[in-house]
Amino acid sequence: MLMRMLRPIYNRRQVANLPYITVVLFLGTVQAQGLKQVAITIDDLPHGGTGIAYTFPELQRFTKEFLEPLEHARVPFIGFVNERRRATLNPAQLRSLLDMWLESGGDLGNHTATHPDLNRISLDKYEQDILAGEAVTRATLEAEGRKLRYFRHPFLHAGQDLDTKHGLEQWLAAHGYTVAPVTLDNSDYIFASVYATALQHGDRKKADSIRAEYISYMQSIVDFFDRRAVEVLGRRLPQILLIHASELNRDAMPVLLDMFRKSGYTFVSLEEALKDPAYKEPDDYAGPKGFSWIHRWALTKGMPLKMEPDEPKAVLREYERAHGSNR
Repeated sequence: MLMRMLRPIYNRRQVANLPYITVVLFLGTVQAQGLKQVAITIDDLPHGGTGIAYTFPELQRFTKEFLEPLEHARVPFIGFVNERRRATLNPAQLRSLLDMWLESGGDLGNHTATHPDLNRISLDKYEQDILAGEAVTRATLEAEGRKLRYFRHPFLHAGQDLDTKHGLEQWLAAHGYTVAPVTLDNSDYIFASVYATALQHGDRKKADSIRAEYISYMQSIVDFFDRRAVEVLGRRLPQILLIHASELNRDAMPVLLDMFRKSGYTFVSLEEALKDPAYKEPDDYAGPKGFSWIHRWALTKGMPLKMEPDEPKAVLREYERAHGSNR
Protein backbone atom coordinates (compact mmCIF):
# COMPACT_ATOMS: atom_id res chain seq x y z
CA MET A 1 0.00 0.00 0.00
CA LEU A 2 2.78 2.42 0.92
CA MET A 3 4.66 1.73 -2.32
CA ARG A 4 1.51 2.26 -4.40
CA MET A 5 0.94 5.67 -2.80
CA LEU A 6 4.54 6.78 -3.19
CA ARG A 7 5.28 5.25 -6.62
CA PRO A 8 4.32 8.35 -8.65
CA ILE A 9 6.98 10.29 -6.70
CA TYR A 10 9.67 7.86 -5.44
CA ASN A 11 11.10 4.51 -6.49
CA ARG A 12 11.42 1.58 -4.06
CA ARG A 13 14.99 2.37 -3.02
CA GLN A 14 14.18 6.03 -2.42
CA VAL A 15 11.22 5.07 -0.23
CA ALA A 16 13.43 2.82 1.88
CA ASN A 17 15.83 5.72 2.46
CA LEU A 18 13.19 8.32 3.35
CA PRO A 19 13.26 9.57 6.94
CA TYR A 20 10.41 8.15 9.01
CA ILE A 21 8.93 11.57 9.69
CA THR A 22 8.83 12.32 5.94
CA VAL A 23 6.83 9.17 5.28
CA VAL A 24 4.45 9.95 8.15
CA LEU A 25 3.86 13.48 6.89
CA PHE A 26 3.35 12.24 3.35
CA LEU A 27 0.81 9.64 4.42
CA GLY A 28 -0.98 12.22 6.54
CA THR A 29 -1.32 14.49 3.52
CA VAL A 30 -2.56 11.61 1.33
CA GLN A 31 -5.09 10.59 3.98
CA ALA A 32 -6.32 14.16 4.34
CA GLN A 33 -6.61 14.91 0.63
CA GLY A 34 -7.34 11.45 -0.81
CA LEU A 35 -5.90 9.43 -3.66
CA LYS A 36 -6.03 10.67 -7.25
CA GLN A 37 -8.62 8.69 -9.21
CA VAL A 38 -10.55 9.39 -12.40
CA ALA A 39 -13.45 7.82 -14.29
CA ILE A 40 -13.45 8.19 -18.08
CA THR A 41 -16.85 9.08 -19.57
CA ILE A 42 -17.43 9.76 -23.28
CA ASP A 43 -20.45 11.61 -24.69
CA ASP A 44 -22.27 11.74 -28.03
CA LEU A 45 -21.90 8.15 -29.19
CA PRO A 46 -21.48 6.89 -31.78
CA HIS A 47 -19.71 10.07 -32.93
CA GLY A 48 -20.11 13.73 -32.16
CA GLY A 49 -18.70 17.14 -31.63
CA THR A 50 -17.35 17.86 -35.11
CA GLY A 51 -20.25 17.80 -37.56
CA ILE A 52 -18.56 15.33 -39.90
CA ALA A 53 -21.11 13.11 -41.67
CA TYR A 54 -19.79 9.55 -41.72
CA THR A 55 -21.16 6.58 -43.62
CA PHE A 56 -21.80 3.42 -41.61
CA PRO A 57 -18.52 1.74 -42.72
CA GLU A 58 -16.67 4.94 -41.78
CA LEU A 59 -18.33 4.93 -38.37
CA GLN A 60 -17.29 1.30 -37.90
CA ARG A 61 -13.68 2.25 -38.63
CA PHE A 62 -13.87 5.36 -36.41
CA THR A 63 -15.31 3.33 -33.50
CA LYS A 64 -12.64 0.64 -33.84
CA GLU A 65 -9.86 3.23 -33.84
CA PHE A 66 -11.41 5.17 -30.95
CA LEU A 67 -11.72 2.09 -28.74
CA GLU A 68 -8.33 0.51 -29.44
CA PRO A 69 -6.26 2.65 -26.99
CA LEU A 70 -8.88 2.26 -24.25
CA GLU A 71 -9.00 -1.49 -24.67
CA HIS A 72 -5.21 -1.72 -24.83
CA ALA A 73 -4.84 0.34 -21.62
CA ARG A 74 -7.49 -1.80 -19.87
CA VAL A 75 -9.08 1.21 -18.19
CA PRO A 76 -12.78 1.36 -17.25
CA PHE A 77 -14.88 3.66 -19.43
CA ILE A 78 -18.49 4.40 -20.33
CA GLY A 79 -20.04 5.95 -23.43
CA PHE A 80 -23.27 7.97 -23.46
CA VAL A 81 -25.43 7.40 -26.51
CA ASN A 82 -27.58 9.68 -28.68
CA GLU A 83 -29.63 7.06 -30.52
CA ARG A 84 -31.30 9.32 -33.09
CA ARG A 85 -28.76 12.05 -33.68
CA ARG A 86 -27.35 10.13 -36.64
CA ALA A 87 -30.32 9.96 -39.00
CA THR A 88 -28.40 7.80 -41.49
CA LEU A 89 -28.08 4.90 -39.01
CA ASN A 90 -30.77 2.26 -38.67
CA PRO A 91 -31.24 0.45 -35.32
CA ALA A 92 -29.31 -2.63 -36.43
CA GLN A 93 -26.32 -0.52 -37.49
CA LEU A 94 -26.35 1.45 -34.23
CA ARG A 95 -26.60 -1.83 -32.29
CA SER A 96 -23.51 -3.18 -34.03
CA LEU A 97 -21.54 -0.05 -33.11
CA LEU A 98 -22.66 -0.21 -29.47
CA ASP A 99 -21.73 -3.90 -29.38
CA MET A 100 -18.19 -2.80 -30.19
CA TRP A 101 -18.14 -0.61 -27.09
CA LEU A 102 -19.21 -3.48 -24.85
CA GLU A 103 -16.81 -5.93 -26.49
CA SER A 104 -13.95 -3.50 -25.76
CA GLY A 105 -14.80 -3.49 -22.06
CA GLY A 106 -16.95 -0.37 -21.87
CA ASP A 107 -20.35 0.41 -20.41
CA LEU A 108 -23.19 2.43 -21.99
CA GLY A 109 -25.52 5.16 -20.76
CA ASN A 110 -28.39 7.29 -22.07
CA HIS A 111 -27.60 10.78 -23.38
CA THR A 112 -31.12 11.32 -24.86
CA ALA A 113 -32.18 10.52 -28.42
CA THR A 114 -31.44 13.84 -30.12
CA HIS A 115 -29.31 15.84 -27.64
CA PRO A 116 -31.97 18.47 -26.74
CA ASP A 117 -31.27 21.44 -24.50
CA LEU A 118 -33.36 21.43 -21.31
CA ASN A 119 -32.99 25.22 -21.24
CA ARG A 120 -34.95 25.42 -24.51
CA ILE A 121 -37.71 22.76 -24.33
CA SER A 122 -40.33 21.70 -21.82
CA LEU A 123 -39.56 19.07 -19.20
CA ASP A 124 -42.20 16.76 -20.69
CA LYS A 125 -40.62 16.89 -24.16
CA TYR A 126 -37.20 16.36 -22.62
CA GLU A 127 -38.38 13.28 -20.75
CA GLN A 128 -39.90 11.89 -23.94
CA ASP A 129 -36.55 12.37 -25.68
CA ILE A 130 -34.85 10.37 -22.92
CA LEU A 131 -37.32 7.51 -23.45
CA ALA A 132 -36.80 7.70 -27.22
CA GLY A 133 -33.07 7.38 -26.66
CA GLU A 134 -32.99 4.16 -24.67
CA ALA A 135 -34.40 1.33 -26.83
CA VAL A 136 -31.27 0.21 -28.70
CA THR A 137 -28.91 0.97 -25.82
CA ARG A 138 -31.03 -0.97 -23.36
CA ALA A 139 -31.34 -3.97 -25.71
CA THR A 140 -27.59 -3.98 -26.34
CA LEU A 141 -26.85 -4.07 -22.61
CA GLU A 142 -29.54 -6.61 -21.75
CA ALA A 143 -28.23 -9.01 -24.40
CA GLU A 144 -25.06 -9.14 -22.28
CA GLY A 145 -26.96 -9.53 -19.00
CA ARG A 146 -26.41 -5.89 -18.04
CA LYS A 147 -28.70 -2.97 -17.22
CA LEU A 148 -29.07 0.57 -18.51
CA ARG A 149 -28.36 2.58 -15.37
CA TYR A 150 -26.86 5.98 -16.13
CA PHE A 151 -28.09 9.24 -17.65
CA ARG A 152 -26.01 12.24 -18.72
CA HIS A 153 -27.61 15.64 -19.36
CA PRO A 154 -26.81 17.17 -22.77
CA PHE A 155 -24.84 20.39 -22.28
CA LEU A 156 -24.86 19.48 -18.55
CA HIS A 157 -28.05 21.56 -18.32
CA ALA A 158 -30.00 20.11 -15.40
CA GLY A 159 -32.77 22.71 -15.00
CA GLN A 160 -32.98 26.51 -15.04
CA ASP A 161 -35.27 26.54 -12.01
CA LEU A 162 -35.65 24.26 -9.00
CA ASP A 163 -39.06 22.95 -10.08
CA THR A 164 -37.62 21.70 -13.38
CA LYS A 165 -34.46 20.39 -11.72
CA HIS A 166 -36.31 18.47 -9.00
CA GLY A 167 -38.99 17.29 -11.43
CA LEU A 168 -36.35 15.75 -13.69
CA GLU A 169 -34.50 14.20 -10.74
CA GLN A 170 -37.70 12.51 -9.56
CA TRP A 171 -38.56 11.31 -13.08
CA LEU A 172 -35.09 9.84 -13.61
CA ALA A 173 -35.18 8.03 -10.26
CA ALA A 174 -38.64 6.61 -11.06
CA HIS A 175 -37.29 5.27 -14.36
CA GLY A 176 -34.26 3.64 -12.77
CA TYR A 177 -31.62 6.16 -13.85
CA THR A 178 -28.64 7.45 -11.90
CA VAL A 179 -27.32 10.83 -13.04
CA ALA A 180 -23.73 10.74 -14.28
CA PRO A 181 -22.25 13.98 -12.96
CA VAL A 182 -19.08 15.59 -14.28
CA THR A 183 -16.28 17.14 -12.24
CA LEU A 184 -13.56 17.48 -14.90
CA ASP A 185 -15.60 19.65 -17.26
CA ASN A 186 -13.73 21.20 -20.17
CA SER A 187 -13.99 22.55 -23.70
CA ASP A 188 -12.68 19.55 -25.62
CA TYR A 189 -15.38 20.15 -28.26
CA ILE A 190 -13.75 23.45 -29.22
CA PHE A 191 -10.40 21.79 -29.87
CA ALA A 192 -12.17 18.85 -31.57
CA SER A 193 -13.93 21.10 -34.09
CA VAL A 194 -10.75 22.97 -35.05
CA TYR A 195 -8.81 19.69 -35.16
CA ALA A 196 -11.34 18.01 -37.46
CA THR A 197 -11.21 20.99 -39.83
CA ALA A 198 -7.42 20.71 -40.01
CA LEU A 199 -7.69 16.99 -40.80
CA GLN A 200 -10.28 17.62 -43.50
CA HIS A 201 -7.94 20.17 -45.10
CA GLY A 202 -5.02 17.76 -44.92
CA ASP A 203 -3.07 20.07 -42.61
CA ARG A 204 -1.30 17.48 -40.46
CA LYS A 205 1.15 20.00 -38.99
CA LYS A 206 -1.70 22.15 -37.69
CA ALA A 207 -3.57 19.11 -36.40
CA ASP A 208 -0.50 17.98 -34.47
CA SER A 209 -0.14 21.45 -32.95
CA ILE A 210 -3.81 21.54 -31.87
CA ARG A 211 -3.51 18.08 -30.32
CA ALA A 212 -0.46 19.16 -28.32
CA GLU A 213 -2.24 22.32 -27.13
CA TYR A 214 -5.22 20.18 -26.14
CA ILE A 215 -3.12 17.96 -23.89
CA SER A 216 -1.55 21.00 -22.20
CA TYR A 217 -5.00 22.51 -21.72
CA MET A 218 -6.38 19.27 -20.25
CA GLN A 219 -3.47 19.13 -17.82
CA SER A 220 -4.42 22.62 -16.61
CA ILE A 221 -8.05 21.50 -16.21
CA VAL A 222 -7.09 18.42 -14.19
CA ASP A 223 -4.74 20.43 -11.96
CA PHE A 224 -7.35 23.14 -11.38
CA PHE A 225 -10.15 20.79 -10.36
CA ASP A 226 -7.80 18.75 -8.18
CA ARG A 227 -7.05 21.90 -6.17
CA ARG A 228 -10.61 23.17 -6.27
CA ALA A 229 -12.04 19.89 -4.97
CA VAL A 230 -9.85 20.20 -1.88
CA GLU A 231 -10.96 23.81 -1.41
CA VAL A 232 -14.67 22.95 -1.73
CA LEU A 233 -14.80 19.50 -0.12
CA GLY A 234 -11.73 19.51 2.08
CA ARG A 235 -10.26 16.52 0.23
CA ARG A 236 -9.90 14.87 -3.14
CA LEU A 237 -12.64 12.76 -4.68
CA PRO A 238 -12.67 10.34 -7.63
CA GLN A 239 -12.95 12.79 -10.50
CA ILE A 240 -15.30 12.16 -13.44
CA LEU A 241 -13.94 13.26 -16.82
CA LEU A 242 -16.22 14.27 -19.70
CA ILE A 243 -14.86 14.04 -23.24
CA HIS A 244 -16.59 13.46 -26.58
CA ALA A 245 -16.41 10.74 -29.22
CA SER A 246 -14.39 12.87 -31.64
CA GLU A 247 -11.41 12.49 -33.95
CA LEU A 248 -9.35 14.53 -31.52
CA ASN A 249 -9.94 12.17 -28.62
CA ARG A 250 -9.46 9.16 -30.91
CA ASP A 251 -5.98 10.41 -31.81
CA ALA A 252 -5.06 11.95 -28.43
CA MET A 253 -6.30 9.12 -26.20
CA PRO A 254 -2.96 7.36 -25.58
CA VAL A 255 -1.29 10.64 -24.58
CA LEU A 256 -4.31 11.73 -22.55
CA LEU A 257 -4.29 8.51 -20.53
CA ASP A 258 -0.53 8.83 -20.05
CA MET A 259 -1.01 12.40 -18.81
CA PHE A 260 -3.29 11.13 -16.06
CA ARG A 261 -0.85 8.39 -15.10
CA LYS A 262 2.06 10.83 -14.92
CA SER A 263 -0.07 13.06 -12.68
CA GLY A 264 -0.51 10.17 -10.25
CA TYR A 265 -4.02 9.10 -11.23
CA THR A 266 -5.47 5.61 -11.32
CA PHE A 267 -8.55 4.79 -13.37
CA VAL A 268 -11.85 3.70 -11.84
CA SER A 269 -15.29 2.98 -13.24
CA LEU A 270 -18.14 5.47 -13.02
CA GLU A 271 -19.87 3.06 -10.64
CA GLU A 272 -16.84 3.02 -8.35
CA ALA A 273 -16.42 6.81 -8.47
CA LEU A 274 -20.05 7.40 -7.48
CA LYS A 275 -19.59 5.37 -4.29
CA ASP A 276 -17.65 8.31 -2.86
CA PRO A 277 -19.79 10.29 -0.37
CA ALA A 278 -18.91 13.51 -2.19
CA TYR A 279 -21.45 12.63 -4.86
CA LYS A 280 -24.19 12.85 -2.26
CA GLU A 281 -23.26 16.46 -1.41
CA PRO A 282 -26.22 18.88 -1.60
CA ASP A 283 -26.60 20.48 -5.04
CA ASP A 284 -29.05 23.38 -5.04
CA TYR A 285 -27.80 24.98 -8.24
CA ALA A 286 -30.53 25.78 -10.77
CA GLY A 287 -29.74 28.05 -13.68
CA PRO A 288 -28.67 28.28 -17.30
CA LYS A 289 -25.09 27.07 -16.92
CA GLY A 290 -23.82 23.57 -17.60
CA PHE A 291 -20.66 23.20 -15.57
CA SER A 292 -18.74 21.00 -13.14
CA TRP A 293 -20.49 19.55 -10.11
CA ILE A 294 -17.62 20.99 -8.07
CA HIS A 295 -18.88 24.46 -9.05
CA ARG A 296 -22.44 23.42 -8.09
CA TRP A 297 -21.33 22.22 -4.67
CA ALA A 298 -19.33 25.42 -4.14
CA LEU A 299 -22.33 27.62 -4.96
CA THR A 300 -24.57 25.51 -2.70
CA LYS A 301 -22.09 26.08 0.13
CA GLY A 302 -22.16 29.83 -0.54
CA MET A 303 -18.59 29.87 -1.84
CA PRO A 304 -17.51 32.23 -4.62
CA LEU A 305 -17.41 30.77 -8.13
CA LYS A 306 -13.86 30.13 -9.37
CA MET A 307 -13.77 29.08 -13.01
CA GLU A 308 -11.38 26.68 -14.69
CA PRO A 309 -8.69 27.81 -17.17
CA ASP A 310 -9.77 29.13 -20.58
CA GLU A 311 -8.90 27.62 -23.93
CA PRO A 312 -5.97 29.14 -25.86
CA LYS A 313 -7.19 32.32 -27.53
CA ALA A 314 -6.08 31.30 -31.02
CA VAL A 315 -8.02 28.02 -30.84
CA LEU A 316 -11.11 29.77 -29.48
CA ARG A 317 -10.97 32.46 -32.20
CA GLU A 318 -10.84 29.84 -34.93
CA TYR A 319 -13.77 27.97 -33.39
CA GLU A 320 -15.82 31.18 -33.14
CA ARG A 321 -15.09 32.06 -36.77
CA ALA A 322 -16.71 28.78 -37.78
CA HIS A 323 -19.52 28.60 -35.21
CA GLY A 324 -20.09 32.11 -33.88
CA SER A 325 -19.45 33.28 -30.34
CA ASN A 326 -22.39 31.47 -28.72
CA ARG A 327 -21.06 28.42 -26.86
